[in-house]
Amino acid sequence: MISRRNIRVKVMQSLYALRNSSQPALRPGDAAKILNKHFDNTLALFTWQIWFLTEVARYAETDARQRGSKHLPNTADLNVAVKIAGNDTLWRILESGFYKAAMAKFTLNKAASQDWVKTVYTQLAASTPYALYNAEQGRDRKQERDILEFIYTDLMLANDDFTEFAEELYNNWDDDADMLRMLIMQFLQKPGSFSLTEMVDKEKFDFALNLMETTEQRHEQLTSIIKPKLRNWEAERLAQLDLIVLEMGVCEFLYFETIPPKVTINEYIDLAKDYSTNQSGQFVNGILDNVRKDLEASDGMHKVAFRKGN
Repeated sequence: MISRRNIRVKVMQSLYALRNSSQPALRPGDAAKILNKHFDNTLALFTWQIWFLTEVARYAETDARQRGSKHLPNTADLNVAVKIAGNDTLWRILESGFYKAAMAKFTLNKAASQDWVKTVYTQLAASTPYALYNAEQGRDRKQERDILEFIYTDLMLANDDFTEFAEELYNNWDDDADMLRMLIMQFLQKPGSFSLTEMVDKEKFDFALNLMETTEQRHEQLTSIIKPKLRNWEAERLAQLDLIVLEMGVCEFLYFETIPPKVTINEYIDLAKDYSTNQSGQFVNGILDNVRKDLEASDGMHKVAFRKGN
């Protein structure tokens, strides 16, 4: 399931793009369309990684066929291990409703990926874990899963050249890769239990939609709260991303009563550090903390958890 941090990232990026577009105002339905596009990009990247993993495993049969059809195949050519092509976890993925629905939904760039499929398979075939996997008689479910996890974590994600290639295909790689790594590891545990709706459930989507629409609709109010805290800074001279992050944080203070203030502040400090300047994290921390103190002093922060703690 997509995390709230990733949701905040997508809302932040959506607001930034909106304010730099030729149509810098949300029309009815715009926010949902924009966010759905972001979430689809995340799901497409998830699907591509799963597809790539399955292709590497299935390439064993292609390798065996090509080497066996040589004019003068040697003993190694005639004895290519194909055990992984029948991997139990692999086939549970291929037969899962989630995977079939995702593959039907997205058009993946398969042609551009084929050379990398062969490269990763070649690395797999030369590895010690693969040799040990093939040496085992029978099929143990954990070993079946472990070899796929090895391909994913050690041969795909740990390869800087591969991740650079993935970034060229999917510009959301940097935003989503860490979260999707956890989701894919969960998916490999129980491929049959995933569904498309689990990626972004209604609660998460509603949070994203409300955060985006409220931040944009309350822009003037939010900036009026932020400006007095800027001291020697003018709002117009701030990095635009910093101002958007501050607006989103103050928006959560005012309109999202179940999110503790400290959680909000920590989340936006991290976003500022990751997506803006080196000084942005400390700057955002100071401004949001000052706003928090004022709102608490004036009883302007109606937090459920905050009130229970008093």
